[in-house]
Amino acid sequence: MTVYIDPPVWPGHGTVWSHLVSDVSYEELHAFAAALGCPRRAFDRDHYDVPAARYARAVALGAVEVGSKELLRRLTAAGLRRRRPPRRRSPAAGAAVVPS
Repeated sequence: MTVYIDPPVWPGHGTVWSHLVSDVSYEELHAFAAALGCPRRAFDRDHYDVPAARYARAVALGAVEVGSKELLRRLTAAGLRRRRPPRRRSPAAGAAVVPS
């Protein structure tokens, strides 16, 4: 069981955030996140967004600290990377639209 966390450097909602991933399974990731106290709504396709205030606790619970590029490399190598769907262009306005 290995869960990885990158440094809290991603800004949003008045704080900075880390990404928490597993290189084994989503089940492992969900179990770890629950133990950390992260709500399920913090799960985004293939990772949890973890606020800086929970970073030290994640590491204390066993998350391995890695850089963002290494985290992505491990997630991809495990076959657990889920990319965002591509944006479509609106034929009328030429604007990008997100499929629903």
